[in-house]
Amino acid sequence: MSVPRPGKIIGIGRNYRDHAAELGNTVPAKPLLFLKPATAVIGHGAPIVLPPESAQVDFEGEIGVVIGKRLRRVGEEEAGRSIAGVTCVNDVTARDLQRSDEQWTRAKGFDTFCPVGPRVVRVDSRRFAELEVFCRVNGAERQHGRARDMVFSIPALVAYVSQVMTLEQGDLIATGTPAGVGPLRAGDVVEVEIPGVGVLSNPVTVEAG
Repeated sequence: MSVPRPGKIIGIGRNYRDHAAELGNTVPAKPLLFLKPATAVIGHGAPIVLPPESAQVDFEGEIGVVIGKRLRRVGEEEAGRSIAGVTCVNDVTARDLQRSDEQWTRAKGFDTFCPVGPRVVRVDSRRFAELEVFCRVNGAERQHGRARDMVFSIPALVAYVSQVMTLEQGDLIATGTPAGVGPLRAGDVVEVEIPGVGVLSNPVTVEAG
């Protein structure tokens, strides 16, 4: 199915131990949540635009899950059954602003900082742990992560978020990025692939002055 425009986007920080380590961060005891605005969403083939406010914009390839129905305070079993499908996400981040600001909204929220696509694919909830994500820049592999290596599983994340906020049909949860993140430059092409789901590809440009 095509990717719906989400009402809200919930990101998960430091959900792979190797990524937390590469940034010098501890692994959280509970899922670390943040929000990205829906205005950050772009589709397959649309350009990621580097803003003048940041000197280091990083790629973060992730497994995205799309919520299939309204959820509030559900357990992991119901959470897993209520996922409409899986899609590729690039949680583009202004790393220097993430370090300097006391919270992550600005670093994560620029227009074009949430490429999603190219489609949503239904996955049997018993097979979530088998999912893999790859990220390539200009054809070179930079990231490879497995869902089974997440600190918190996909059903656990959905259930946890539902304790905090009501999840609506079409909402998107970006489940965290593995090690290997790095900066993007104008002229790059960044790809996020989930085998069996597809390849999300986006060129990188600079905001016109």
